[in-house]
Amino acid sequence: MHLNFRPRPCHQTVRSLHLALHCLPVFALLCSSSIANPAAATANERDLTKASQGKGVFETLSKGDTLDDWKHNGNWQIKAGIISRQGKGGSLVYMGKKVPNDFELKFEWKVGKGSNSGVYYRPTQYEYQILDNDVHPDGKNPRTSAASLYFCVPPSRDNTKPVGQWNTGRIVCKGTIVQHWLNGEKVIHLDYQDPKWASQVEMLKQRGGNLNARGAHLSLQDHGDPVWYRNLQLRELQSGDTIDLTEVQPAKIKPEVLAAEKKKLAGIIQRRSQAKQRQQQNKK
Repeated sequence: MHLNFRPRPCHQTVRSLHLALHCLPVFALLCSSSIANPAAATANERDLTKASQGKGVFETLSKGDTLDDWKHNGNWQIKAGIISRQGKGGSLVYMGKKVPNDFELKFEWKVGKGSNSGVYYRPTQYEYQILDNDVHPDGKNPRTSAASLYFCVPPSRDNTKPVGQWNTGRIVCKGTIVQHWLNGEKVIHLDYQDPKWASQVEMLKQRGGNLNARGAHLSLQDHGDPVWYRNLQLRELQSGDTIDLTEVQPAKIKPEVLAAEKKKLAGIIQRRSQAKQRQQQNKK
């Protein structure tokens, strides 16, 4: 005997099918709207990007053709995101926000022959040195060469690219740790409260540097030489963020270079003392 049996759909299946048929016109309308208006299709993405730009997210400081949030005296310009020095007038200072206590800064830089510049990221004498090591006199001393914590800690080695080529720089600061990176390699790892760095910290202090200082505006130094920067990106590090704690060995400094350095430091101290005396006299 043949039974013409057809199973009856359950109530849940019927309801699901009804809901799908009901929503289909709405879905089709949304799709056609997005195709007809691409700007509307990406608006939510832009909104999400803005909403996510909080702590821990990189903020781009250099883009386009305008130096918004940067202060200078007309001696710097930006074209297609590339910042360049055009004449005398002083440093280029980012006024959009102060550098966080714990942060990571990424940037690219290149110099002309014999050029000297620097990235100042904390008050007093916190400087990531920018330099043509081969020609500029500061290149003879690792402690004042490219990527050094200027007049404090030398990089582990000269990892610069030839003049005219872009280098990638990176600065990481968290707590008492300061790191300088150059072209993807960590070249400085300093914990300035570690006693083994006491002599370097004292040298910077004599020059006028205070490693405990915080709250500066990022500054690109005008040292009278052609220099270019691009892709400057800054983010605040959170307490839970981890950083690479691998230590690196600073480059050795030749005895004759150390002697010249000692003489240079004496001159710096003398000039600072004279400047302080003039300030006191002007107050009288």
